[in-house]
Amino acid sequence: MVFNIGSQQGGVVNNVAGNQTVHGGQTGHLTADGRDVRDLVGDLRTAVEQAPLPPAVTPEVRSELDAVETEVARPEPDREAVAGRLTRVTRMLSSAGALVTAGTALIGPLSALAGWLGTLGRPILQAIGV
Repeated sequence: MVFNIGSQQGGVVNNVAGNQTVHGGQTGHLTADGRDVRDLVGDLRTAVEQAPLPPAVTPEVRSELDAVETEVARPEPDREAVAGRLTRVTRMLSSAGALVTAGTALIGPLSALAGWLGTLGRPILQAIGV
């Protein structure tokens, strides 16, 4: 038996010649471009840490990102909860001027996460002007 498998992208990809038994399920959380959602949240956190934020805003943004990281690590993340928190983060970053100064470092992960959220991500896209 010969397998000719081209490029694959997915949260979980199993190519098996023979039998396979999976106990406990398999999950993956990918965005439309194939990136893992957890990686995008990490990219956003990195960009936030490098952005010049007012000291009063930084703890709030970090707290929201902590909650987002916890949520997207679950097997079935609550997208509404993630959307609410990312919308708050986006508004705080916008009001602090960070979206202008940090540019694509923040806008890239925010727009990708908004895409993963689907219609729930519209307020984020509106806030970043996409």
